[in-house]
Amino acid sequence: MTEASGATGRTGNATGRTGNTAGRTGNATGGAASAVGGTAGAAGPAVGAAGAADPAGGAAPRRVRVVLVDDHRMFRTGVQAEIGETARTGVEVVGEAADVDQAVTVIGATRPEVVLLDVHLPGGGGVEVLRRSAALMADPNRPVRFLALSVSDAAEDVIGVIRGGARGYVTKTITGTDLVDAIFRVAEGDAVFSPRLAGFVLDAFASTDAPPVDEDLDRLTQREREVLRLIARGYAYKEIAKQLFISVKTVESHVSAVLRKLQLSNRHELTRWATARRLV
Repeated sequence: MTEASGATGRTGNATGRTGNTAGRTGNATGGAASAVGGTAGAAGPAVGAAGAADPAGGAAPRRVRVVLVDDHRMFRTGVQAEIGETARTGVEVVGEAADVDQAVTVIGATRPEVVLLDVHLPGGGGVEVLRRSAALMADPNRPVRFLALSVSDAAEDVIGVIRGGARGYVTKTITGTDLVDAIFRVAEGDAVFSPRLAGFVLDAFASTDAPPVDEDLDRLTQREREVLRLIARGYAYKEIAKQLFISVKTVESHVSAVLRKLQLSNRHELTRWATARRLV
């Protein structure tokens, strides 16, 4: 009986130790569950802040659908890389176009909120895109708004697209952050201009007199005018090629055409000609 009682006691102690182990296991499991719950809770707000989900039921991050219109593929690629990361910028690029006909087709098919529009395009330029998109701009429910994005900072280019219905005009020297801001402002109905260009618009709409026609200047194409201004500002051919996304040989061809049309002999005469007309 004593041996049996001792064995029974030892069995009871073992059972007690097993119970304690199970208790510790249960506590550990409970702690792990709490830890997992805490991690999940921490992860939830982070995802919501990134814009992918909002478990708290808050307002979804603002999104703007954009079409890029520019005849230089490399430039479109650069803009897409700069602003098109939707989760970070809120901008969703829904289409691209390289000329007037493509632009009108893509804009009509995608109905973006904002179109980034180059001024000089094959097929008639940005003004022609605006003319053919007049009905979309006038739509009271889903208006398509245009923001000109151009290398040109010439007064006639700025005034031309604004008269055509664009809501703003910025040059291609703008930073990615500022461009995203400009896109959102235009989408909301604001007018946006690079600081220097705003003066052109104010002067143009404050004056009731039509600008005089310059027959010599009218002989030049839009691209030739761009090259003319950059030459007059002292840019080298390589610098002009980089600015306009064209080859040096193409720059040389444009300069030759400008000199021939204006009956000038060299870039020094060309500079004086442009300065006299306040094109620099």
